[in-house]
Amino acid sequence: MRAVRLHPPGGLDGLVQEQVEVPRPAAGEALVRVHAAAITRDELDWPVDRLPAIPSYELSGVVEAVAPGADGVAAGEAVYALTPFDRDGAAAEYAVVPAALLAPKPPTLGHVESAAIPLAGLSAWQGLFTHGRLAQGERVLVHGAAGGVGGFAVQLARWRGAQVIGTASTGNLDTARRLGADQVVDHTTTRFEDAVGQVDLVFDTTGGERLERSPAVLRPGGRLVSVATEPPAPPGIDAVYFVVEPDREQLMQLARLADGGDLRPTIDQVFPLADAHQAFARSLGGHPGGKIVLRVI
Repeated sequence: MRAVRLHPPGGLDGLVQEQVEVPRPAAGEALVRVHAAAITRDELDWPVDRLPAIPSYELSGVVEAVAPGADGVAAGEAVYALTPFDRDGAAAEYAVVPAALLAPKPPTLGHVESAAIPLAGLSAWQGLFTHGRLAQGERVLVHGAAGGVGGFAVQLARWRGAQVIGTASTGNLDTARRLGADQVVDHTTTRFEDAVGQVDLVFDTTGGERLERSPAVLRPGGRLVSVATEPPAPPGIDAVYFVVEPDREQLMQLARLADGGDLRPTIDQVFPLADAHQAFARSLGGHPGGKIVLRVI
């Protein structure tokens, strides 16, 4: 099969497209014919201890075959997933994925759109609901409200019935509003502390100064959750840093929201698998306006 592999010493110069053997699923796994795979900005730094490695950990495709014990999926089923970070990814014609992580693809979306959901969508879901315990009627501040994770967080918080406030740069204010933010603060011109009252939850996707200043707007007993770096933890604040985890049930919920029109991914650009080097270069340069996706089929 065709695959993109990252060779030592890593980085863009280590990306090579080559022919490799089609992987064989072990017990409890499924072989997926990959139709689309999405890229995360810094993922070329992740597999440095196991090179050569196939990058991209978000896929949408069709189950080609299942091994014994691969319950809940069948050959011919359209699926999408966030794959484990400690094995080869999906920038290839085929990928082996634990069957327990595969969820039915949103029927109303194509494979390219579906592949753009798993990592950012699950990060937003887990940040808001698993760690942030966001409830209907609460006030949430999302840092990076027009970004990949932040954009999903705005949509999910709005669906939950929260009042959504976002910070974004000047050029992204309208995007954050279109995604559903009730109030958007331009963090390049305005201190959010001066524009935002007390909130129940801050969900941070940016790190840095905005994260460090966030306790100032949290009510006593509020929650501060970051997917970027360790947050400050002053007394009376529940502070959490987390790394996203694959989760089939949560992907199924995200698919239902996408099919109902409550959740939409934002695509920056789509590249054929043969142009993976250009795709990863784009992900590393500047701030793409959405997910970068490799179209395999």
